[in-house]
Formats: sequence, C-alpha cells, structure tokens
Amino acid sequence: MKKTLLLTTALLLAATSGAQAETVFRRSNDAEPASMDPQLAQGMPEMHILRDMFVGLVDEDAGAHLIPGVAERWDISDDGKTWTFHLRDNAWSDGTPVTAGDFVYAWRRAVDPAVGSKYSFFLYPVKNAKTIAEGNAAVDTLGVSAADDKTLVVELNEPTPYFPGLLINAVTYPVPQHIIEKQGKDWTRPENLIGNGAFKMREWKPQSRIVLEKSANYYGAQDVQLDKVIYYVSEDKNAELQRYRAGELDWTADVPNDQIKWLQENLSDELHIYNYLGTFYFGYNLTKPPFKDNPKLREALSLVIDRERIVKNITASGEKPAYGFVVPGISGYAPYQPEYAAWDRQKRVEKAKALYAEAGYNKENPLRVELLYNTNDNNKKIAIAVASLWKDALGVETSLINKEWKAYLNDRREYNTQVFRGSWMGDYDDANTFLDLFVSGGGSNTIGLNDAAYDKLIADAARETDGTKRAAILQQAEKRLIDHHDLVPVFFFVSKHLVKPYVKGYEENVMNHWPSKYIRIEKEQ
Repeated sequence: MKKTLLLTTALLLAATSGAQAETVFRRSNDAEPASMDPQLAQGMPEMHILRDMFVGLVDEDAGAHLIPGVAERWDISDDGKTWTFHLRDNAWSDGTPVTAGDFVYAWRRAVDPAVGSKYSFFLYPVKNAKTIAEGNAAVDTLGVSAADDKTLVVELNEPTPYFPGLLINAVTYPVPQHIIEKQGKDWTRPENLIGNGAFKMREWKPQSRIVLEKSANYYGAQDVQLDKVIYYVSEDKNAELQRYRAGELDWTADVPNDQIKWLQENLSDELHIYNYLGTFYFGYNLTKPPFKDNPKLREALSLVIDRERIVKNITASGEKPAYGFVVPGISGYAPYQPEYAAWDRQKRVEKAKALYAEAGYNKENPLRVELLYNTNDNNKKIAIAVASLWKDALGVETSLINKEWKAYLNDRREYNTQVFRGSWMGDYDDANTFLDLFVSGGGSNTIGLNDAAYDKLIADAARETDGTKRAAILQQAEKRLIDHHDLVPVFFFVSKHLVKPYVKGYEENVMNHWPSKYIRIEKEQ
C-alpha cells in the first residue's frame, strides 16, 4: 500500500511539472543584429532586443508613455539645467548592483570618440558632450557625476524639457563596467553579455535566432510573465509569413506589402496596422559627385518619384506620402510642406526635366547612379519602382545594390554610397528627434550634410525656451533641409504586424515599441 501511494504521488508530481511548461514568446526581428552594445547599436533589430535586456533611467509602459525606470524619481533645478536622478535598487543579471557609476561610465563611453558611438548626439544637451565627441575635451569633463551609488547628477547646457525622452534610447543605457573591463570587445558575446532589464541572453545563433530568458534580478521581475523570448532573423517577409501561418511565430516584425489585401480578407483579426513615428527616405551622398554641390540634380530626382503611386500600389497599408521629413502629429509643431507637394504629376516631371538638363544630363548623356538598400522584400520593390520612375522620366541608369544589414550600415557610415534607402524612427515627441540627425559631423548624418546655417538653427532651437519660438526655428531648419533637397522623403511609415489571438499585454503606440516584459501568452500550455 505504501509503495502504491509513493508511486501515485510521483505520478502526480510529474504531471504537475509537465503542466507548468515554459511560457515562450516567439517573435521575428528583421535583420541579424549588428551589435548588442547599447552604445554602438544603430538599427531597430538591435533596439528591440536591447529594450528587453536593458533599462535606462527612464522607461516606457506598454503604450510607450514615459515612466520611471532605474531612476524612481528625479529633481530639476530652478534654472532647468541640473537634473538629479534617484536610483532604485537594481541589479545586473549576474546579481551585481547597478550604480550611478555605471551610468557615468556608459555615458562617457557614448561620447568617447575612441568608442565611436553613432548616437552620441542624444547626449549633446549634457554639458561638454558635443565637445568631447568632437575630440576637443577629455571624457571625464562630461557633465554627469555620481554623488553616491544611488544618486546621478546631470548638468545640461540649456534647459531641455524633452530630456527624459532622450533617455529611452539605448545609447543612454547603463553598461556593466566590471564585465567590459574584463572582457573588452568580447563583452557582448552570449556567454559574457549581461544587462539590467527583464531578460538576459541565453543563446545567439547568428543568422537564425537570439534566445532570451527571464532575469530574476530585474527589479520588476514579479510582473514579467514570460519565461523565454525567441527572436528570429526574418529578412524574407514571405518566409516570415509562412512561418507565422505554420504556427512557428506568435508575432511578425512586418508583413509583405503584396499580401496586405489577402491578409485583410483572411486574417483581419490578427493583422494590426498602426501609425508610426517614422519616415522612409532616400539619402544622397553629399560628400562627393554627382550630388555634392548639385541641388538641381537632387531636386530633379526627387520630383519624379511618384510618392502617391508608391503608397497606393507598393506599400498599400495606409502609409502617407512624405514631402517633409518630420512626421505629422509631433506636439506643438507644424511640419514644412514644399510648394511642389501641391503640383500635379505632369508639372513635376516637366520641372524635373528642365533641372536635369541644367545639371548637365540628358537621355544621350544620362546620369549613372547606384542605389543602395538593405535586404528586405519591400525595400527591393520600392527601389525597383524608383529606378523605373527615374528611367522613364529622365533616362537615368540606376544600378540597384542590395546588401545585408551590417554591410549596408557600414557603407552608409563610410559614405560608400551615391543614393541609399534610409529610414528614421522618432525616439521622442519633439521635432528635434528628426532634425538633429543632420548636424555637421553627427554620427547619424550619413548623407554627409555640412551646412553651418543648418547647424546654427538646430543650436538656436536647443537654447530657445519659448515653445512657439523654438518650433518656428526648427521649422526653418526643416525648410532648409527640404528646399535644398539634401534628401528625398518618400512616405511616413505605419507599423504592420501579425499577432496570434492568444498574445496579450501590448498596446497600440506610434513608437513601434513592444517590450516583451508586458506580453502575456493566454493559451493552454
């Protein structure tokens, strides 16, 4: 009888253990991440994962509204220039406490020219940050200090009301000094990489997947319901859709544009399309011919791009044609619209032909140009359409150059381009998030713009404390950028996802931020 009871108990325990299977969230993530170093990350594939593994002074709720992060509260001096952040108890995923010194170390890395962060400009409101990034001051002169382990003091150049919005970008995340000093550049290898967020690295299989598991040391671990998150590389959107329909994915990063109609008819409850604070554009390389000092040629190519046709026939998901760079809807800002936005197609093409000829080109002497884009079905279709529009209207001979994510980023960074596909997703609700990209020498200024007048407008806006006057200055900057045709805005993004009905906890937001720590899987395991 005793043996029977023991056997029954063992079977019950086994059944109970089996019922408590891991809760796993399977999501696709576009390209292979280029870097898991918060100070070096550049693209959305990196940012999505880093948002799961790290948390900065400021965080976001499920709807992308700002909330306290590692800083449970902060004080601002009467003159608006000194911010004091009071840190909560927090730990790295290896159990080591996160201190104010970790933020000092990370922010100094972010502006250190030897590190080479492309997003150092996020910290330019901080005293001496820009001077340091330009190589003209020592990193220890940065206006950030640790009063003690739980108190971080930040000195700003000018009052910056939108400063908390800057602090959700990965470049401002703390990093583990004790690991970096021990491992050097290898600190981001899976076996070494630690963070202070809801999840920690478990596996990184290049060009396949990244597996994260819940971190018991995250300060909000009690509210995280997932045990594991798997990010799958998915540059092929059709293959991504097939995996979703086969039940291998719970969430897609995107959907093929040519499948939108079918999805609306057959999977409408699982298709989610939201407005998105982002702009798709083509950038010119302004550092060398044929586009350096050649605004007529730049304008000609811009005029013949049929934005309306692209959003109707190619993207076809509710995107809006873009003639300015700043996305409509930014608080307190009226985006600039150039005169030609109101012209009909015929007038634009006629003007483009005249400008093209004035720039020294014609169908007997055509412009030969390379157009670079990163691997993605939708990018390819848009690039083909643009090349066709240029050919038909002007006779331009375009070579399409497709490269995987890391090589594409490197070519842009090194100005190894002529025309390239670009996109920028706003990081906070202010026009500055779009316009300060193009200051001379900025890490994200991959068009190579070097315009002292533009730089002055951005600097003047940073010093202006009156909201209305500041918005007017920023609009002057956008007008200058667009009227000089330094780049070609094409459309304003929407985010498109397929989401299984059992995935809960996410909220619609224009940031396209979907942290896994808010996700719930409500289905029988």
